[in-house]
Amino acid sequence: MTIEALLDITDPEIYQSGIPHETFTRLRQQSPIARLEYDGKPYWAVTRYRDLLTVTRDAFTYSSAKDFVNLWDLTDEAKDVRRSIIETDPPEHVRLRRLGMPAFTGRRVRSYEDATRAITVEILNQALQQGDIDVVHSISAPLPIRVIVDILGVPEADTDFMVQLSDELVDGVDLPASAYGNVTPLELLPFNSPASHALFEYAKNIGDQRRSDPHDDLVSTLVHSKVDGDQLSENEFANMFQVLVFAGNETTRTAISNGIQQFMQHPDQLELLYQRPELVENAVEEIIRYATPVIHMRRTATRDTTLAGVPIAGGDKVVIWYASANFDETVFDNPLTFDISRPVRPKQVAFGAQGPHHCLGAPLARLEIRVLLEELIRLRVRFTANGEAVRTRSNFVNGILKLPALIST
Repeated sequence: MTIEALLDITDPEIYQSGIPHETFTRLRQQSPIARLEYDGKPYWAVTRYRDLLTVTRDAFTYSSAKDFVNLWDLTDEAKDVRRSIIETDPPEHVRLRRLGMPAFTGRRVRSYEDATRAITVEILNQALQQGDIDVVHSISAPLPIRVIVDILGVPEADTDFMVQLSDELVDGVDLPASAYGNVTPLELLPFNSPASHALFEYAKNIGDQRRSDPHDDLVSTLVHSKVDGDQLSENEFANMFQVLVFAGNETTRTAISNGIQQFMQHPDQLELLYQRPELVENAVEEIIRYATPVIHMRRTATRDTTLAGVPIAGGDKVVIWYASANFDETVFDNPLTFDISRPVRPKQVAFGAQGPHHCLGAPLARLEIRVLLEELIRLRVRFTANGEAVRTRSNFVNGILKLPALIST
């Protein structure tokens, strides 16, 4: 099969059947730095693990700020309005990470464990009482959003609203442009969605409240955090709030959904976890690797360079495919096998490789998945498939919309 005959890896439709592993395997082996097209315009597809590391760790050559991280191009006006910590380069990226880091230090994340466990236990008990469930609706969707809104300080009554907005961003719901009172042109909004406007407005309101009346929560930490006299502006905080709600919810939900699906398809792995609970850390990393919640990210070359011997011109669009790198057969033994005993090194790159853009909230995601696995072990929960899974139509998030199952102990 020629490269031209391969599936279009930017087509959202193909991900409704899961990651197209055959196509990515052929790209890694035949053309690891492939010249492909998106919307009639060329880009470089980076599909090997080692090349993804090169791009991720070299923010000087491969910029997130220049033309953002989307496959599509944005106007300068849109970039000015939409820029968040994800779409910055050093030194501005370093500045924002320093201001956001107090909320995600090891000590701070450990302080979230009791609340995370209480939420997890409540959710699992409710699911067990129901028996016949949709795993996404009953477990993997409510868990991360309830945790993130709890630590942010969002009132519990607004949890469903946060879920709704996050869903509308990912699933491309066809909302009217004026939804939620939006008057901003859609091209100026993340995901071109009025749901982004709603999240932004919510963030501004709660940020204003915590500036005048601080609580013991993450929003208060972020709006009052100062480093050398510097602090987040109102817009910077609102953009960071959006990132936390979306990424803190969607990526962990996707990991949990895919992980439970794999346990249903491979019950021997769940039994192995119960027999060897010391494998929890390995299982967390394997779930994240296998799920690869974020499928790709874009960078833009700032200068002429070469990548794995391939000439890259300044201004070229370079897209790194986590959905390929996490299954690179030169790095992971039997990569298409879900194996919770897999060593934690080499590291999966689902949250970005260690470097400037490694996910700030990765420790929180790992905490949530670990606590869930520990509670599954304690209760000896069993899952049985009870219908067809429905996956998200997206080339960005490897999500599952529905996962029917029977749950018992």
